[in-house]
Amino acid sequence: MAKTGGLVSQERRQFIKGSATLAAGAAVNPAVWAAGSDAPEKKEVRIGFIPLTDCASVVMASVLKFDEKYGIKIIPTKEASWAGVRDKLVNGDLDMAHVLYGLVYGVHLGLGGPKKDMAVLMTLNHNGQAITLSKKLADKGAVDAHSLAKLMATDKREYTFAQTFPTGTHAMWLYYWLASAGINPVKDAKVITVPPPQMVANMRVGNMDGYCVGEPWNHRAIIDGIGITAATTQDIWRDHPEKVLGCTGEFAKKNPNTARAVIMAVLEASRWIDAGLQNKNRMAETIAEKAWVNTSVDAINQRILGRYQNGLGKTWDDTNHMKFFNDGAVNFPYLSDGMWFLTQHKRWGLLKEHPDYLAVAKQVNQVELYQQAASQLKVSLPKTAMRSSKLIDGVAWDGKDPARYADSFKINAAG
Repeated sequence: MAKTGGLVSQERRQFIKGSATLAAGAAVNPAVWAAGSDAPEKKEVRIGFIPLTDCASVVMASVLKFDEKYGIKIIPTKEASWAGVRDKLVNGDLDMAHVLYGLVYGVHLGLGGPKKDMAVLMTLNHNGQAITLSKKLADKGAVDAHSLAKLMATDKREYTFAQTFPTGTHAMWLYYWLASAGINPVKDAKVITVPPPQMVANMRVGNMDGYCVGEPWNHRAIIDGIGITAATTQDIWRDHPEKVLGCTGEFAKKNPNTARAVIMAVLEASRWIDAGLQNKNRMAETIAEKAWVNTSVDAINQRILGRYQNGLGKTWDDTNHMKFFNDGAVNFPYLSDGMWFLTQHKRWGLLKEHPDYLAVAKQVNQVELYQQAASQLKVSLPKTAMRSSKLIDGVAWDGKDPARYADSFKINAAG
């Protein structure tokens, strides 16, 4: 594994000179950085997080003091809901956050809340979320999307499903999964918003039939005997983008050295987590503590290793489990990833008109800042800021014609 590169101005200048390929849409003038001071403009960085397994790279960057190497101190602050994270980012109470990809884009476009220019500095993880159905539904035969659709067609009543934020990742995974089985989430079901740590308690008292959330709150439902895993989100989109390190556009522009320092610290933590079994187990033991996720270690340490059970006796090893680094493939802020969320916002009526998908992604995703940070750690960089994926319904997404893609779905907000 590559050793950490030093903060050498000459190396930085050489990198900047050779990084024109992916520089489109960056918010920072690299020449200013190369000629000026490397010192972080802000030494203490308040980073909000929600109690979820995928906050681990931010937490471990602080716990293992990777931040100190880059002249900063990360202060992780535990938040109660994604709406709270949004509000604190917008009003400056938080400098950055472990945050839902789609939330950042929603705020940037002013969807259902405050409008403010936003920035994605890096992707924090791929995969590792899931859709949980209640044990009551499973007892009636609803154990996956198609058997759920069959039950909803025969046992007619109002079915309630929960996601964690209207423009967020979990809402989009839930909607996509339901629609893949012919269920229109807008018309055939009631969808509510519940903060991640409250999912299990709400299902226990019967407030919803199912939910989509990050770990450990799916495995927790199995441990507690109240839910089953009907699908993992990597079933929906293998190596999908999930949480990001987000901040306001203003913060990224005013504090580019701080932003780079945080990216580097979190990249080091990401690489450390993915380096092996021992590190993953230590991470699970750490973030399970009350200060962070506040759950039992066994709710975390199985699924981060790809050891899954569905709560009905089925077990399997999933090679596409939650990943934090994967040789840098996780962390690059692909423009096409951000654009995908916009296509789903349009599909489900959150956006009334097609935006300029690529222009918005270039405004939000700080590709050049990320490149500059990653190059110092000798982390692999892709040749292009777009990537291609095939989702659960067999439809390919590559970012080339986002408006046509958004309009191609038969099941949408309109019908």
